[in-house]
Amino acid sequence: MIIFAACAMFTLAALVYIFWVPVQLEASEEKTRLAYLRERKDVVYENLRDLNFEYKAGKFPEADYQEMKTALETEAAGILAEIASLEEQEDTFYSAPVPRHRGSANS
Repeated sequence: MIIFAACAMFTLAALVYIFWVPVQLEASEEKTRLAYLRERKDVVYENLRDLNFEYKAGKFPEADYQEMKTALETEAAGILAEIASLEEQEDTFYSAPVPRHRGSANS
């Protein structure tokens, strides 16, 4: 009986330890689409550098290298276009004049 109680207490302690949810969870910083795209751009550029290095080392035939390079360059161009579009939207948003209400005391 004592062994059963000890096993039950150990099991309960293990389950509480595993499944206990802290009262205050730490939230990570929320990423914007622009931040995600900038990170993705860095990854694609790094992949292009690695591909070039491995091609020069003789690990890829010319046809495979050109195919992968074209795919990565196309992806990078799409990412850069979307980044430019989002930055332009931000600039337009932040530089737009604040509309004044008609009939206000300062008019």
